[in-house]
Amino acid sequence: MSNFREVDRETGFLLPPSVNEWLPGQHLARFVVEVVESLDLRAMTGDYRGSGSASYHPAVLLGILVYGYASGVFSSRKLERATYDSVALRFVAANQHPDHDTIATFRRRFLKQIEDLFVQVLLLAREMGMLKMGTVALDGTKIHANASRHSALSYEHAGKIEAQLKAEVGELLAKAEAADRADLPDGLSIPDELARREDRLAKLAAAQAKIEARAKERFAHEQAEYQAKLAARQARAEKTGKKPRGKPPEPPAAGPRATDQINLTDDESRIMPVAGGGFDQCYNAQAAVAADSLLVIASDVVQAANDKQQIEPMLDKLHVLPAALGKPTTLLADHGYFSAANVTACRSAQIEPLIAAGRQPHYPSLSDRFAEPPPAPENPTPVAAMLHRLATSEGKKLYALRKQIPEPVFGIIKSALGFRQFLLRGLDKVRGEWSLVIIAWNMKRMFALNTR
Repeated sequence: MSNFREVDRETGFLLPPSVNEWLPGQHLARFVVEVVESLDLRAMTGDYRGSGSASYHPAVLLGILVYGYASGVFSSRKLERATYDSVALRFVAANQHPDHDTIATFRRRFLKQIEDLFVQVLLLAREMGMLKMGTVALDGTKIHANASRHSALSYEHAGKIEAQLKAEVGELLAKAEAADRADLPDGLSIPDELARREDRLAKLAAAQAKIEARAKERFAHEQAEYQAKLAARQARAEKTGKKPRGKPPEPPAAGPRATDQINLTDDESRIMPVAGGGFDQCYNAQAAVAADSLLVIASDVVQAANDKQQIEPMLDKLHVLPAALGKPTTLLADHGYFSAANVTACRSAQIEPLIAAGRQPHYPSLSDRFAEPPPAPENPTPVAAMLHRLATSEGKKLYALRKQIPEPVFGIIKSALGFRQFLLRGLDKVRGEWSLVIIAWNMKRMFALNTR
């Protein structure tokens, strides 16, 4: 005879249930709640008026967001459902059920305050003995914007649409003048059609103005680079007394290019190359990761697809970290970050750079791997000194860590947790959301380190 456990969904609890009994002692949800409750949230709580109906405490809403992002649930609607369906999120929410609008509004309203909590979490990791500064690896990854590349509009195409709309407006006005003498097609409302086209023309004009403003900024930057190249060429000619080789640099062209684009959904995102080939509407998310713990110690989001201009902004972020966290001593980065100015900036910040000057082969030959390093140069420039260190066995071994420091962080965030697209739009909001992602990653990583 079969022996089964009794199935009973009707009998009530003999004692009132406690949410504290729903999870095992070692659980990420418990850890998130403990960390959030230890943070200084006065910048959030002080922003509430205290009148009207009682509000959900910021610690509850922040805990829901952090645990959601740490477990791969990002949508406010899914988070609302999870406060009913997920035992862990019921525990984090203290068995309350904020609706999706409350969660989404809290996320948008306190993005800046959430960014400021990033350092508090790092200080807690330092107190727990998890964070040690030393070797830091910097890398970037493209994350899709909340906008389709099919919503992108080029300057040339905008001009064509503008001409077409103006011609249609003229045609509609002509129909309006002749309306008394001729019947209009069924369903045609001239005022509605005119209003629709006038609205589109206004949006096109705004888009063209933004493209022109970007082109003006680009021209100023390119003009400065052009003048610097001319000055360097002139200096070489005066030093050698000979005409420099090669063609002189060409001056930049002012004004927007025909291919300059703007996205009508998120005009602050950019078309960028993505892994696997092709292009999409993205932002470039940056992260500096500590080698010993894989905790992210600085992060940013930029609009440039190229990483070459990101070293100095990241050095500024590392510089303003509290002294209690310590200071990084070595910065690892791939060849996308290499330039003489970046190497010099690292040395000025008293951080030893190890940045590849070119693309490194995936499978170096045996002779290259065990080749004797060249002799140290006399009175080397910062770049020459760095390249010599990269050629030593110690430098090769240290630089080899680069792929296993930031890459796993991005891999887990994008593949394991599934964060491949921002939910918010606009650079400032996207930066705030990336800070939320990084805070969630750091707490998840701290929990893993704490349970070893």
